[in-house]
Amino acid sequence: MMPQNDVEKFRIDKWLYAARFFKTRSLAAEAIERGKIYINGARVKPAKTVTIGDMLTIRIAHYQYEIKVLALSNKRGPASEAQQLYQETDASRKAHEVLAEQIKMQSQQFYTKGRPTKRDRREIDRFKNRQ
Repeated sequence: MMPQNDVEKFRIDKWLYAARFFKTRSLAAEAIERGKIYINGARVKPAKTVTIGDMLTIRIAHYQYEIKVLALSNKRGPASEAQQLYQETDASRKAHEVLAEQIKMQSQQFYTKGRPTKRDRREIDRFKNRQ
């Protein structure tokens, strides 16, 4: 983590990359352009500066993170250091747990053993020939 300087700008795309929400800064900038990142409820551009205390809403795939900025950094470091840059709200954390459980249940329902057996193949062929 770097100490906050008045001279140095902390762009939102660089901060998201440093906080390890995205693998590259260009992916972070693309997400911002597509409207998946909000600062204090307002849609922003990649060059928007982020400050300590800002509330961010980040949508990645099915998940939505609501976080508070605790520290600023433009440099990507280890995950343990990146987690100290922000604090996720309790409501956001609970929503993740519920969504993860739902996704887990859905994946268990559609689990297959792999390739169809000879018997399965014959049933598939019979079904296709009927139509």
